[in-house]
Amino acid sequence: MRLLASMELAVGEIAQVLGQSQPRVSRHVKILCDAGLAERRREGGWVFLRAASGEGQANLKSALAGLLAVGEASDPAFAAECAGDRHHLDAIRAARQASAEDYFAAHAEEWDSLRSLHIADGPVELALAELLGADSLGRLLDIGTGTGRMAELFADRAAKVTGLDRSPEMLRLARARLQDLPTDRFELVRGDFTDLPFDGANFDTVLLHQVLHYAQAPELVLAEAARVTCPGGRLAIIDFAAHGREDLRERHAHARLGFSDAQMNTLFNEAGYRMEAERALAGHELIVKIWIGVREQDAGATPLRRTG
Repeated sequence: MRLLASMELAVGEIAQVLGQSQPRVSRHVKILCDAGLAERRREGGWVFLRAASGEGQANLKSALAGLLAVGEASDPAFAAECAGDRHHLDAIRAARQASAEDYFAAHAEEWDSLRSLHIADGPVELALAELLGADSLGRLLDIGTGTGRMAELFADRAAKVTGLDRSPEMLRLARARLQDLPTDRFELVRGDFTDLPFDGANFDTVLLHQVLHYAQAPELVLAEAARVTCPGGRLAIIDFAAHGREDLRERHAHARLGFSDAQMNTLFNEAGYRMEAERALAGHELIVKIWIGVREQDAGATPLRRTG
C-alpha cells in the first residue's frame, strides 16, 4: 500500500520491486482488493493495481496512510525497506520511459508524415486552453487519451483527470507520461468511445482530441460523451476541418475526412450540446478546428444509461 500511494503498478512490477514471486504478490493483491483497499484493472495481458478510489474507502485509506506513515517514521527497519523499494520504483519509471521512447522511435516516420500536413501541436494546445478559460475544469475525461498529452496538459486545472483508450499500448505510453502525478489526480481506463465504462453525468469537461475522425458513427460517440457529461458541463472536440485527403483512410485509418461546421453543429445539437465556441487553426494542408459545446440542462434526447 505504501508503494501504491506513489503510483499505479502492474502486478509483475510489484513483484519486481519487492523481489517476490508473482504468485505470492498476486495472493496479497487479492487480500487487499477483497478488503477494499486496492482495485485491479486488466489491460490486455497485464493487470494493474492502484489504491482504491471509491468515496466509501476515503476514511479507510486515510487511516491506513496515517498508520503507515507513523510506522515508517518510528521503525528504522521499515523505513529502510520503504526507501529501498522507492529506489526500485525509479527503475520501473525508467523502464516505462524507455519503452515509450522505443515505441515513438518505431512510429516516428508515420506520425511525422501526418504532422507535416497540419499546424504544430503547440498553437493548438494554447488555443484550446484559452477557449476553455481559466476556471477549474472539474472532473475531466480525455476520450482516446493516446499518449496522455491532454491529460498531462490539463491535470493542474482539473480536480481529477480520467484518460480512456481502447489500446493497451497507448495506455502504457500515457502511464509513462503521467507516472509522476499524484495517483489520486488521474486514472487510466481501457474502453471504447461508443461504450464508455462510466455512469451518467460523471464529468464536468470531456475532450475528444484528434479522435473523432476514427469513428464510423460519430453521432454514437457524441451520444456517449453527452451521457457522461454533467448538465452544464462542456465538450471540446479538436479535429480536422473537412478535407479531401483520401489517402489518409488507407495510411492512417481515418474513417472521416474531417468535419464541416454544419456537420459539427448537427452532431452537437442531436447529442444535447449547445455550441459555445469554435476556432480554426490553419497550418499546411489540413486545418485544425476546435469546437466547444455546453451540455444543455434539460436536453431532451438523453442517451440511455449503462446497464452493464
